[in-house]
Amino acid sequence: MTTEASLVERLRKLDTSAVSDALDRLNLPGAVSSLTALSQTRRIAGVAITVQLDRANGTAAPRHLCTAAVDASGPGKIIVIAHNGRTDVAGWGGILSLGAVSKKVEGVVIDGACRDLDESRELGLTLYGRKAVPVTARGRIIETGWNEPVQIDGCTVAPGDLVIADGSGVVFIPRARAAEIIEIAEQVVAREQAMTVAVLAGKPLVEVMGMKYENMLTDKTAS
Repeated sequence: MTTEASLVERLRKLDTSAVSDALDRLNLPGAVSSLTALSQTRRIAGVAITVQLDRANGTAAPRHLCTAAVDASGPGKIIVIAHNGRTDVAGWGGILSLGAVSKKVEGVVIDGACRDLDESRELGLTLYGRKAVPVTARGRIIETGWNEPVQIDGCTVAPGDLVIADGSGVVFIPRARAAEIIEIAEQVVAREQAMTVAVLAGKPLVEVMGMKYENMLTDKTAS
């Protein structure tokens, strides 16, 4: 039986490019283009805990945003925050970073801006998002839901989906198809490792990166 923990362990050995290729092979979305490493480029892989943020519009917040998700998180978890791409106001800050680190979360992904980035760096929290901005969420942004499906840069992410992020970006993996996607990504990595050996052995790149490589995403025999 394939467990969540075993899938995450296999995912840690891959990178976002290989996983993106696997999603392409299956005609699935998942790789997003607008999120990048903010605090550090350490590769992270884990299971999503989701948060939805929206404009306050005069509504009082029942609690400070993201706190419930942080309290429910732990090792191997990645907090994924739908901030609707906003970069004029932060949807994550320093005290939240401290709480996340104390819970030993794998990292945080926010579709929008964060603040207190220096604190996140000092704490060693790996954070991916759009940018940093000093403007507070208080009175501007509230949490309207958590642990429910959210939209991150046009991609639907549900609680329990897998996440991988590195220097190339962020990729989300639907839990229901995670085993299939990871297996294909492993094939992609094996293929590229063989290509690396060939290049180091002096084989011309025009041969190494020939038509079989070009057709790798559509021709299953190419992997």
